[in-house]
Amino acid sequence: MQNQNNSENQEEELDLNHLLQIRREKLAKLKEEGKDPFTITKFNRTHTSKDVIDNYNELEGKDVTVAGRIMAKRIMGKASFCHIQDGEGKIQSYVSINDLGEESYKQFKEYDIGDIIGITGFVFKTRTEEISIHAKEVTLLSKSLRPLPEKFHGLKDTDLRYRQRYVDLIVNPEVKDTFLTRIKILKEIKRILDEKGYLEVETPILNTIAGGAAARPFITHHNTLDMDMYLRIANELYLKRLIVGGFDKVYEMGRMFRNEGMDIKHNPEFTNIELYSAYEDYNDMMNITEEIVATVAKNILGTTVINYQGTQIDLTPAWKRISMIDAIKEATGVDFNSINTDEEALEAAKKLDVELDELKLTRGEIINQVFEAKVEDTLVQPTFIYDYPVEVSPLTKRKPSDPRLTERFELFIGGREYANAYSELNDPIDQYERFKKQVEAREAGDEEANMMDDDFINALEYGMPPTGGLGIGIDRLIMLLTDSASIRDVLLFPTMKPLSDH
Repeated sequence: MQNQNNSENQEEELDLNHLLQIRREKLAKLKEEGKDPFTITKFNRTHTSKDVIDNYNELEGKDVTVAGRIMAKRIMGKASFCHIQDGEGKIQSYVSINDLGEESYKQFKEYDIGDIIGITGFVFKTRTEEISIHAKEVTLLSKSLRPLPEKFHGLKDTDLRYRQRYVDLIVNPEVKDTFLTRIKILKEIKRILDEKGYLEVETPILNTIAGGAAARPFITHHNTLDMDMYLRIANELYLKRLIVGGFDKVYEMGRMFRNEGMDIKHNPEFTNIELYSAYEDYNDMMNITEEIVATVAKNILGTTVINYQGTQIDLTPAWKRISMIDAIKEATGVDFNSINTDEEALEAAKKLDVELDELKLTRGEIINQVFEAKVEDTLVQPTFIYDYPVEVSPLTKRKPSDPRLTERFELFIGGREYANAYSELNDPIDQYERFKKQVEAREAGDEEANMMDDDFINALEYGMPPTGGLGIGIDRLIMLLTDSASIRDVLLFPTMKPLSDH
């Protein structure tokens, strides 16, 4: 069987090489005749395919000029049909020897699927009522030197699709639809925040300290300063500096970088949005999270009841809200409110068969690990889990009624985290002590622990008002709203291992 597969692959490679050679020979011939398409610098088109189809009644019988890639061609002697695809769809063209002349029609017949052409002609309907363009002139604008994937099978290999997204977008229209939806979602989120008075700002991507989240950073080196720098893992600490400076409502949507594993939920670079509002707390952040997600779903998809990978999810507010400790109790029967020491927490986790990180064995860290092991996957409908242990929330304000907890929540849908929010810690003394504990954890081997940020402490010492902060994983949200199984399906160019390393 292996020999047969190798033989088939060799035959396919030979066929491809033959096709590549034929196309290059066609290009060489065009150049010899002084008709090199790559010398054309501009083409004045008057309409897109969508313009023609949507405005047929006004355009019928009138001349238009369109341009696009040949996706299909039927040669029928002295007359032919072809379909071209542009950025907004496809349209048919009728091409005949009587209109183009013998020489131009002969050249048209030599064009390949994938070639990019311009067509000038009048708009009409065929006998089958298909809106088309009766070509008077056809111009070759770019020669495709590689054949598109075979017509009926398309580009199906997911690995190849991610590597060659440009081909994927050409031959799989639903992929383009996903990314058009992504663009609409991003615009809608910004519209909501802009209308609420939030200011969109920009903060550094290159940092001298990797802070604002628990993650391993990418490290680079600045030659002139002769110092290591980090690609940002979050923009939180800079945005809170702006709150200190008097910008009461700010947000930034952009790329973050984390030097971690890759799977269907994680890519080393990803899009995140963080927003901060002075004089608000984590309850306000729950409300705006609910509003953003529900409004985006309603305005972009037309509904707040969606299907994700076979599961119906209702995004209609109000969503369930439950504390982490109560959620654990609800799922396992274990009440960590009655467990007060690290040793008791460790014993409870062992009884639940939870495998613990040996570097994270405090009561709070154990509570968080029990939640992740026993509860997280069960949260299918939108659920806010709030009041996280202080040990796993180094940037969050303590809960006044129980200083072992913090005013923090995460949003879970379909067993995945989508948002993380705090009543932001604005006590510089408490923040300094928590940073010290993070540094100790880092020195003990926890590569995801926060670094000390003396300048951020300095900013807090000038005074930061009570503030609510929120981060939303944009790629995951788009996965949810486009029913995409993998994060690579919603990233135009996901990170891929080079083929040479395979």
